[in-house]
Amino acid sequence: MKCFHFSNGGGDTHTRHHDHDDDDDSVMSSRVSKLSWARSLSVASSTLGSRRSEFGSESKDFSDAVEFHKFLSLRRANDLRVFSFSELKLATRGFNRALLIGEGGFGSVYKGVLRLPNVAIKQLNRNGHQGHKEWINEVNLLGVIKHPNLVKLVGYCAEDDERGIQRLLVYELMRNKSLEDHLMARVPSTVLTWMARLKIAQDAARGLAYLHEEMDFQLIFRDFKTSNILLDEDFNAKLSDFGLARQGPSEGFGYVSTSVVGTIGYAAPEYVQTGKLTAKSDVWSFGVVLFELITGRRAVERNLPRNEQKLLEWARPYVSDPKKFHLLVDPRLEGQYCIKSAQKLANLANKCLMKQPKSRPKMSEVVEILGNIINDTVSQYEGTVQAVKVTEEQKEVKLSVEETESDAARQGNSYLKKVFDLRERVGLRNKSSGRLDWKNWAPGLVRSW
Repeated sequence: MKCFHFSNGGGDTHTRHHDHDDDDDSVMSSRVSKLSWARSLSVASSTLGSRRSEFGSESKDFSDAVEFHKFLSLRRANDLRVFSFSELKLATRGFNRALLIGEGGFGSVYKGVLRLPNVAIKQLNRNGHQGHKEWINEVNLLGVIKHPNLVKLVGYCAEDDERGIQRLLVYELMRNKSLEDHLMARVPSTVLTWMARLKIAQDAARGLAYLHEEMDFQLIFRDFKTSNILLDEDFNAKLSDFGLARQGPSEGFGYVSTSVVGTIGYAAPEYVQTGKLTAKSDVWSFGVVLFELITGRRAVERNLPRNEQKLLEWARPYVSDPKKFHLLVDPRLEGQYCIKSAQKLANLANKCLMKQPKSRPKMSEVVEILGNIINDTVSQYEGTVQAVKVTEEQKEVKLSVEETESDAARQGNSYLKKVFDLRERVGLRNKSSGRLDWKNWAPGLVRSW
């Protein structure tokens, strides 16, 4: 799903999100000497030494390429590597479509091979308007923040020459692509197990909790969805695409007033209606993703019957009816999940989707609840496995006894046959001679035990 700019009016109309926000209506010029990076900073990093809103009066205005490159030079102190365009072109074999691993409003993402481990290279779409400010946002934010559940930005490329503007970002390669690729694919290469889904939810929650509560400044992700949750080779989840992220409200203010951007189906209703952005807007989006993990369905799916197109509306009656709840769970799991665990996850999702933002939990609380759900689920799995193990051992013991008894019985029958046969022979001896009377001997009935 692509990002959209929503109307704040009463209707449901929306238009494709372009590169503008609040009162920022400037258009990016293709001429190098007149690049307009007006009000592009989304957060005041420690490097810049002050806290200010993305579009506040103190925002830095990159009115020319010189100022812009001065800004970029500050990123080098944050371990970001500066790549040349030719180096990244070589790493992607000339941006070969065979190496394409993703596309969006920003541009295209390619798998690249450098001297470093394999990376993902995102190239700004030079033919579109979306992405210039988002590119700045990513460099500004990911050059500062570090967390195991946030995708690592390795470096960037920013070159201006006769070919035009070249803007690229280089990330660590997430080999298992996005959560959306696994949940929503018509024919997924792998079906995520129930425990894998719980772990992914916990990882994503930890990433949001870090942004909301654990930094010197609060950051609101603003576009939390399954396509922005990437999975590494061990299926650890990391948040990606910080192009729309915004610094949270200043001390003493309850929200940030901004134009409404995001993805249909994930944006919190109060944000869509009023443009008032808080960290609880991300919590709402997280609740939507939890229902996607439970059901394997998209937040909005136009190809389904009308009454099933909006996930939250379709799911509501199943969540409230324990007898029907199993109909809610992703059928691709084929019953391999813990029903109590799924119900607890649905209850958590409902808490995140409370109508009043203040009633929604903080992400740190969500992390704790998910941890409890995972621990309970593991305990139930271990209890089930132990019960099955005991039952199997009992069966094995019983079978072993039966087999032993059967072997003894067969051996006993053979022995008794020999005894009776010998007794009959001895009984036919001629008493005078002490010899067997073979003429009068005939085989008699032998008792079988």
